[in-house]
Amino acid sequence: MPEAVLLKLGGSVLTEKGNPGTIRRENLAMISREIAGHCKIPLLIVHGAGSCGHPEAHRFRLMEGLTGQNREGVFLTHRAVSKLNRVVVTALREKGTEAIGIHPLDSCYAENGRIISMETRHIREMLSRGIVPVLHGDVVMDGIKGTTIVSGDQLVSYLGRSLHFGRIGLATDVPGVLSGDAVIPVLTPQTIGQVRIGSSRHTDVTGGMEGKIRELLELARGGTCSEIFHVEQTGAFLDGRPHGGTVVRGGA
Repeated sequence: MPEAVLLKLGGSVLTEKGNPGTIRRENLAMISREIAGHCKIPLLIVHGAGSCGHPEAHRFRLMEGLTGQNREGVFLTHRAVSKLNRVVVTALREKGTEAIGIHPLDSCYAENGRIISMETRHIREMLSRGIVPVLHGDVVMDGIKGTTIVSGDQLVSYLGRSLHFGRIGLATDVPGVLSGDAVIPVLTPQTIGQVRIGSSRHTDVTGGMEGKIRELLELARGGTCSEIFHVEQTGAFLDGRPHGGTVVRGGA
């Protein structure tokens, strides 16, 4: 069996981040075509929430924990991200991919904002049998704070360690990690201090590019490389061809 691949689709490539709840249909159709053309690759997809979930989580301050006043936010945030997940899964299936949505709220447990445990045996079984699991950033229960938001990037980090993917790629709305207008070809734990990473200009409760790099550096320290590239290069990544993006790896 070919090596399994984990593909993260950024919320900014699936939704208009300044326009709550609006899907970028052309991007989603293009991504779905590319994935359908690589159906022989065992593939796990994780997607961000973008404007379907971040506004709700921010409004109810779910990153700060659960209070008697914001419990409704758990339902509303999960409903928003689940709706996006259904749209993504439907688009993939319409192009011929055997995709199925999986909600982290159902299987994740966190403490102080970090995943402590997550059931993954069903995901491993799906990958081995030609099914494409599609997970997403979600609100989950937290044993310390009551609730928290688990980003798609944290899911990539956790699943990358626990399921040992051969390749991990993140499709974004930029061509890689940028220094000015230039793409940084390689980032390591040793060189990250030389780079200034800006934050998202839209509502993002999970840290934007800074949070993404933090999660990927943790993977790199454990020996797992990952790649960041423009969404239009998704096909190149799946093919294993150069995509002009950034590789995050351990070592100098």
